[in-house]
Amino acid sequence: MALHKDFPKSPYAILDPGVRWFPADEALRESSFEKLMPPMVPKLRLLVKAWRESGYEDATPTSKSLLNWWFNTTHLMPKADGAMADFRYYFAQREALETIIYLYDVAKVQDKHDMMRYDSRGVISGQMFDETWRRFVVKMATGSGKTKVLSLALAWSYFHKLYESDSGLARNFLVIAPNIIVLDRIYKDFQGLRIFLKDDPILPDDGYDGHNWREDFQLTLHLQDQVRVTHPTGNIFLTNIHRVYAGDDTPPSADDEDTMDYFLGKRPSGATTDSKVDLGMIVRDIEELVILNDEAHHIHDPSMAWFKSIQDIHNRLRQKDAILSLQIDVTATPRHNNGAIFVQTVADYPLVEAISQNVVKHPVLPDAASRAKLEERPSAKYTEKHEATCAWA
Repeated sequence: MALHKDFPKSPYAILDPGVRWFPADEALRESSFEKLMPPMVPKLRLLVKAWRESGYEDATPTSKSLLNWWFNTTHLMPKADGAMADFRYYFAQREALETIIYLYDVAKVQDKHDMMRYDSRGVISGQMFDETWRRFVVKMATGSGKTKVLSLALAWSYFHKLYESDSGLARNFLVIAPNIIVLDRIYKDFQGLRIFLKDDPILPDDGYDGHNWREDFQLTLHLQDQVRVTHPTGNIFLTNIHRVYAGDDTPPSADDEDTMDYFLGKRPSGATTDSKVDLGMIVRDIEELVILNDEAHHIHDPSMAWFKSIQDIHNRLRQKDAILSLQIDVTATPRHNNGAIFVQTVADYPLVEAISQNVVKHPVLPDAASRAKLEERPSAKYTEKHEATCAWA
């Protein structure tokens, strides 16, 4: 399972679909490439490549402006020492956004029937889609910048809805984290809209292509249960997945991904589970919503409370003649419990490519001499106690 000899080392290089990694010997590329990849990815890579080379033909003016600002404009950003440096998004991040926007703007995907057109192997059926709304899954190696993809997608949806008269997107966002650690990381980026206004060149300069982007970007961040909807648009609801439930808790089952509650009983309430976001309250005063899931492999089963909660949002919006505008999931492992990959996967940046391009660190096993020197540290935390048992190049 070696990389193609022409695979570039730079994470900023535009990757040709013909040199992308796949889980087999290079000699099988011609005969087996599409059979070993997520079903929609090979065809979409080719279509998005041609679309990129066309200058984003048939994209809405808003989408084209943002794509050119993000990926075809030089951005000098200050470093920690005050020096200026050229900021560029990784190609994996770029391709993810391009694919999402291509599917929405150009292909005009509405539902699973539209998605199935991109099945390069003829293996996808309608029964494989549990949702009835538009859902795109982005597979990206851990550490390759999934939060940046979510932030770009959020800004795109916001401006698309604001500037395009017929847009079906939204200016309200439910951002779901799988645990308190990821929640804290996202909150650090989103607090005070920091990632949008300061850290990354997400918002174009006012006047760019005739819009006042920064002036028009009016959003309020609501953390966890601190939901106070004062405006019908311009809301980011950031919450831990454990607080997102519709109605009563689903009883533990032997089929759950985590069966601890089933075998040992319900765990005591704690900081991340002692209260829940009232999804009804979120949608009661709004008529448009996009859901962004970080580490979204947890939401894979229609019987799970997490999936039912998103379904509940969609159904409540339908009661007001609206729909859930879009669900975007980003995860390194978009797989069901049986190992099958999510058929909604539209972009793929695997770990092998991320390691080759130094986007993530190289794992290194210690040799015998190194292992002999390993010592346990005095700590109750396993990760600290055995911190020296793994090294990174």
